[in-house]
Amino acid sequence: MRASLMMEKLVKGIHSFQKHFFTKHQELFEQLASRGQNPETLFVTCSDSRVDPNLITNSRPGDLFIVRNVGNVIPRPDLPGGTAAAVEYAVEVLGVKDIIVCGHTQCGAMASILQPEKMASLQYVKRWLAQTEGVRNIIQTRYGHLPGDAKVTAAVAENVLMQLEHLRAYPFVAEKLDAGKLHIAGWIFEIGTGAIHGFDPDTGEFTAISSADGAAAETMHRQE
Repeated sequence: MRASLMMEKLVKGIHSFQKHFFTKHQELFEQLASRGQNPETLFVTCSDSRVDPNLITNSRPGDLFIVRNVGNVIPRPDLPGGTAAAVEYAVEVLGVKDIIVCGHTQCGAMASILQPEKMASLQYVKRWLAQTEGVRNIIQTRYGHLPGDAKVTAAVAENVLMQLEHLRAYPFVAEKLDAGKLHIAGWIFEIGTGAIHGFDPDTGEFTAISSADGAAAETMHRQE
């Protein structure tokens, strides 16, 4: 059976990677193979194909320990699973210094949270996103006046903050946060512009992470 056009494209990509990128960075890969991984950051983001953690942070292989799932969810400690195991491994074994939870605009998971009928026939998606139902209540209470797209963006922001709270509920995370050995951050990736907004706990807002040239920061306002 003939491979699909996409599979052929991926195979060509493998050949290009081996011929160009790997050859240019062969020493790095040899070090990663011989010394193992030593990432300083756990990056939790959505499974959405438009979000590429290494690309948007300009990171090299080995820099980020990446967890991806639908809706960039951190399960509560009483709901163990693959994501919880990855968080534990990153903190307890790899000793990461930072955890970033990164949501993104136009998130289908958040749109589904606001319109549950969209996932009525998706039993696994529905059960997974049940962990974020609190976001729907927040949006209905605080952001009911917003139009559709803006309401989804607000849900993205509130969901990121909810996942940070879930992170703090893990005892091994809380212990290192209190000791100053670990830091957590909430980001939002704006797909259409490439901007990254980081949550500032002092202002309660998501503010554009300034470029090195000191470009003016744009703020994504939240309502308390």
